[in-house]
Amino acid sequence: MTTDIWAWVRDTHEQLTEAGHHRLATALVEIAGHAIEGRNDRLDAMYPEALASARALGLPWVEVFLRHWRMQNLLNKRHQGEAALAEAVDLLEFAHREETASCPQSVCVVQDFTICHGNIDGPGYVPERLAVLEETLERVDPARACFDCLSREYADTLEDDGRAEDALAHLDRAQARIQSAGESVSLAFGLARAGSLVRLGRHQEALDAYEAGERAFTARNRLDDDDRRKLAVGRAVALAALGRTEQALAQLPDAEAADRYPDIRMRWATAVETLAGAGALPHDGLANDAELGARLAGWVGYLDTAGSHRPCLDLLLVTGRLAVARGARAVALALVATGERKLALLRRTDGVAERLAALRSAAEALPRPAVPVPAAELPGWLSGQEVSYEVALDHFAAASEESPEAAALLALYTARALDALGHPRAAADLLWDRLAADPSDADTAGLLSEVLIEAGDGDGVRRLAERLLPARPARSYWIRARWAASEGRWEEVGEHCDAVLAHDPDALNTRRLAASAATRLGDHVRAQRLYQELLEHARPAGDAEGEQAHRTVQEPDLWHLITAATANRDWAVVRSTGALIGIGFDTDEGPVDEEWQMVTVRTTRGNGATVDLPAVRTGPATARIVPVLGDDIALNHRDVVVFGPAVLNERPAEGAQEDWRPVFRQLELLDPAGYTTHWLDGAWPGDDAWFALREALAAEGYGLWAYSGDQYRVTDPAGGERLPGLYAAVGVPPTATAGDADALLARLTGGWEHPASWLDLAKAAGADTARHEDVVERYGL
Repeated sequence: MTTDIWAWVRDTHEQLTEAGHHRLATALVEIAGHAIEGRNDRLDAMYPEALASARALGLPWVEVFLRHWRMQNLLNKRHQGEAALAEAVDLLEFAHREETASCPQSVCVVQDFTICHGNIDGPGYVPERLAVLEETLERVDPARACFDCLSREYADTLEDDGRAEDALAHLDRAQARIQSAGESVSLAFGLARAGSLVRLGRHQEALDAYEAGERAFTARNRLDDDDRRKLAVGRAVALAALGRTEQALAQLPDAEAADRYPDIRMRWATAVETLAGAGALPHDGLANDAELGARLAGWVGYLDTAGSHRPCLDLLLVTGRLAVARGARAVALALVATGERKLALLRRTDGVAERLAALRSAAEALPRPAVPVPAAELPGWLSGQEVSYEVALDHFAAASEESPEAAALLALYTARALDALGHPRAAADLLWDRLAADPSDADTAGLLSEVLIEAGDGDGVRRLAERLLPARPARSYWIRARWAASEGRWEEVGEHCDAVLAHDPDALNTRRLAASAATRLGDHVRAQRLYQELLEHARPAGDAEGEQAHRTVQEPDLWHLITAATANRDWAVVRSTGALIGIGFDTDEGPVDEEWQMVTVRTTRGNGATVDLPAVRTGPATARIVPVLGDDIALNHRDVVVFGPAVLNERPAEGAQEDWRPVFRQLELLDPAGYTTHWLDGAWPGDDAWFALREALAAEGYGLWAYSGDQYRVTDPAGGERLPGLYAAVGVPPTATAGDADALLARLTGGWEHPASWLDLAKAAGADTARHEDVVERYGL
């Protein structure tokens, strides 16, 4: 099997583009980058439509390609295990059907299958993983990129079997074969080799391998952010192990980066554990404290939910040892309990079972704090001491062990502490026990619903909702609504909120959530009705405080009502509601179309990426788009949009606000202006000529927006020198034809030293394109 996968991608992209399937063509060339670099939101936005298009067009090879790269993202970037298993199995079967077996990407699906089982229990599936990889490697030419990937996966499997020396030898043999075939190994291959050396304790050699891998890669490529993160965290692990703590800390990515990218979390935690053991912490805000413990526990919970049992246990052991080192007894024991549950899900437990048992022994050996006051007084006493949640949890645990009555009294406090420290499942287990003892305890049921939703425990949410349904139906449906909202199932949110209101017509937060769901679904009529009902049922603003504040009209309620009314063109409600928050208008009736200030509107490209557009705010919830845009954005020059009231960027400190513009998210296109975009390309005419063109076009109702920067250059056909270039979008108004625009540009640019080209506009106008094609060729446009 020797087909070049990327040559196939280029050919298929060209064919799809020529056939007019531009969005699928774009997905084909972009999805791998999104997958590898962890741009999960963009991949998730792009994937469903692309997959549906491939299936509708009967393109099974394209389907294999799309599904493989999504799997690479789910497995390598998001570290899913059992959560991705059904798709991994189905994809393997699909990729080996008669119509797909010859697809150059089909062989890579084997890697998806083995990685998935590696995430579930790498050591437990060693024989099966080795067998399928050996059979596949025999069929793959070493010149193919797949040979590189599969060889790395084979080495990973050997390492999971405790055979790091064999893994390193395998990588060296594979590298020799790849190079003999005239190819170079990937940066990922170099990282894998360095990782094997780290496992063998050969840390200086690992650093040398990182350096060699980076040097070889950058000789022909540029590092991206993902490459730099992986190199940095790998070096941090090796440097920390060598005791070079200052250098390790300099390399270690910040904790927020590890929050965003699950694929570096284990190595990040490993480096931090070594640094903490060497006494290098605290450093620059990083310390072995409750904050670190909560962060790591959250990562453990993520792997638990994803069904990545072995990585969950590995990270849990690091997290537990750090907890023991800082004396957090109850936290360490909570981690042990999670670990013992995960251990039962593994096929092979040698080694890890012993390490977990050692963690339990170390945790149990930590001293219990003395209980200074009776259990009923303990929460208040701890509040007065201003202690961390970890210290409070240790006191609650110690007091709870004194008697069942104390445990019952402190159950809610203990659960809240566990949840705050990143252990929602442990908190839920405690609350289930408490609810079984006292089914009528509304506080326990309320806290349990919050914990279950936070933990992503859908089965638990449904179980609790069913339990509450007979006696407390409104609460039952409210829990279902909030769970649906957490998963973005907005139609279900509306249905469950309607059920709540049927039992509790005065519920206010229910209307807020239902209106939010309606807005997300584009049902602004329903949203406006719900917000107006909320104003009728709520107390006047300022009429209640503290826990009862939600029963009053809040200013955000009024802004949301203004937004919904704007989308519905109910200008009377916009004005009357605006008056309640002190907004004045230039006119007393009719559409609100004023000129306020410059803002930024955030919208989405066709490929799922977000883009920020400058706009003029024309009312409390409307803005007119300024730039002329291409067809990858469903907006254009002078379109009026409705935006949501939430400001998405932080207001700068006093004295730095002069250039600050608030960013709002687009909700709807209210009034399309009808502009058509064409492109102007050529040499930069000079500032005077450019501004004259812009003013002349504006006077005729056209738009103009330059996209080229200082780096865009064209070739002077007279002497071959590189000239500053111009690439701009021309917005043709709906009142003008393509022919009008063609003639206008010819007149306005006729005196330029270097001719410009607007080839697509000339074609649309039915004009002679020879001049434009000549400019494109002579200037290298």
